[in-house]
Amino acid sequence: MRKRHAIIFALCGVVLAVLIVANLFIGSVDIPASEVMRILGGNGSSNEAWDYIILETRVPMIATALLAGAALSLAGLLLQTAFNNPLAGPSILGVSTGASLGVAVVMLWLGAAGGTLFGQTVGGYLGVLAGAFVGALTVLGTLLLFSFVVESTTMLLIVGILTGYITSSLISLLNFFSTQEGVHSYVIWGLGSFNGVTLEQLPYISLVVIPAILWAALMVKPLNALLLGARYAANLGINVKSTRNKLLLISGILTASVTAFCGPIGFLGLVVPHIARLLLRTSNHNTLLPLTILCGCCTSLVCTLISVMPQENGVLPINAITPIIGVPIIIYIIVNRRKIEYFN
Repeated sequence: MRKRHAIIFALCGVVLAVLIVANLFIGSVDIPASEVMRILGGNGSSNEAWDYIILETRVPMIATALLAGAALSLAGLLLQTAFNNPLAGPSILGVSTGASLGVAVVMLWLGAAGGTLFGQTVGGYLGVLAGAFVGALTVLGTLLLFSFVVESTTMLLIVGILTGYITSSLISLLNFFSTQEGVHSYVIWGLGSFNGVTLEQLPYISLVVIPAILWAALMVKPLNALLLGARYAANLGINVKSTRNKLLLISGILTASVTAFCGPIGFLGLVVPHIARLLLRTSNHNTLLPLTILCGCCTSLVCTLISVMPQENGVLPINAITPIIGVPIIIYIIVNRRKIEYFN
């Protein structure tokens, strides 16, 4: 079994390396491979626009896709384990919708009023980031407050779903009373993209995502204990409520940061943990957690490759691609649940 797992990790590592290289060389603008090599080697190109595309667009896009894929996939894994529900994901608790509501307030309400935030126009980049974080953390704080009252994880999951419905309703109201330009801008943001983060902004998302991933890695033992049931975990000395709240907090931070920088990316958090489980045929988080991160990185890079439109026609939104990958996998898992080893 260990040998098989080592082979799977090695193959995923090779696939990840190939995808990184492919994303550097393939894009909506056709750049000769020799010129890409010169630019990456620091020698520059005969075309300044090519230098900008490689260093200021493709490199940040790849790094953002890696961080977002890892963060959302890990958030999905933590939530599925915390709620003992294979169909739980970052969007199911309303955290993504909360971030979307925050951005809607900024773009459709405060932006229309011509306000300022942090010295910038409210509809600007910092305003969108602030709105997304405030919205996501507000929903997360609400869930954490309910967690002290609601004992059942199932009931807390229902509270998250209901919170998502409320925030969606508020977003609809903001859209209804907004201008056509505001609605258009919000819809474009909601489609999701890994192209919006620059090299200067990349450290900010890294400073949030990487510590949260490291924190999650320290939760492997309680995660494995939760697989055996809440009572058994309590008998092992695990504080179930505290562990659940920590998992909620980590998942919320990961989801909020990605949504703030990239928009609400769907399906990655729901699907990727199952891909990792199918490959490993186990739910042991000692191996499942790192492979989920690795598979999340690979999946996000596959999405960026698929999104490339030929002949400089632009890039498709990520949320137009993730359902194409995710829905067949989820249907397969639902239909074959009794046959899949890790469910049994």
